[in-house]
Amino acid sequence: MKKTVVITGSSRGIGAETAIEFARNGYENIVINYNNSKNEALKVLEKLRNFGCSAIALKADVSNKEEVEYLINETLNQFTKIDVLVNNAGIAQQKLFTDITHKDWKRMFDVNVGGMFNCTSLAVKNMIKNHSGKIINISSMWGITGASCEVHYSASKAAIIGFTKALAKELGPSGINVNCVAPGIIETDMNKNLSLEDVENLKYETPCQNIGTPLDVAKTIVFLASENASFITGQVIGVNGGFLI
Repeated sequence: MKKTVVITGSSRGIGAETAIEFARNGYENIVINYNNSKNEALKVLEKLRNFGCSAIALKADVSNKEEVEYLINETLNQFTKIDVLVNNAGIAQQKLFTDITHKDWKRMFDVNVGGMFNCTSLAVKNMIKNHSGKIINISSMWGITGASCEVHYSASKAAIIGFTKALAKELGPSGINVNCVAPGIIETDMNKNLSLEDVENLKYETPCQNIGTPLDVAKTIVFLASENASFITGQVIGVNGGFLI
């Protein structure tokens, strides 16, 4: 039977690479989600269709409950079920704690935590009905150890870890696995502000002597969605080259 996967924030970076990796691994019903990056989403969609996938691209701001309802309902209208949900959509911001405004804090949690809640709360109803499903939430190593000048980002990513562990306990009896991936320094737009010197220093500090790629994270996500990971739940998998041990 064809499997359906929904990947939020999948117009570029880790999300886009994850969508393509699912296609490489035989997933046929792939839902691309974007908010502002329509052109990038359509490019990913074209790549997926080249694999022969029944892929669709749906616009939704994950922090907006009504837009998420459209995302999930349209997915079910097209494909009838959801086998895998990847909560990847997120934002980042670097600021001194004393400069973080209430608006900054609220927006960070609305997207990174609220978006995960909105998508999961709607998708999980279908999973419970089918007594099967995989939910993979994307946190960050800063959610584990904290990052200076990124208190609100670190706090939101830590919340994702707590959400994952608690939900895994609750949904295990329903045949649903819930796991978390915590990437380290990855070559994405979020890190494009790093200088060449910064990148070299980060490589030096990483036991694997490199920084990660979106594909490194995507492969981990697809593994957690596979039957090979059927006895793995409530776990936080670090993809950081040993930067955080």
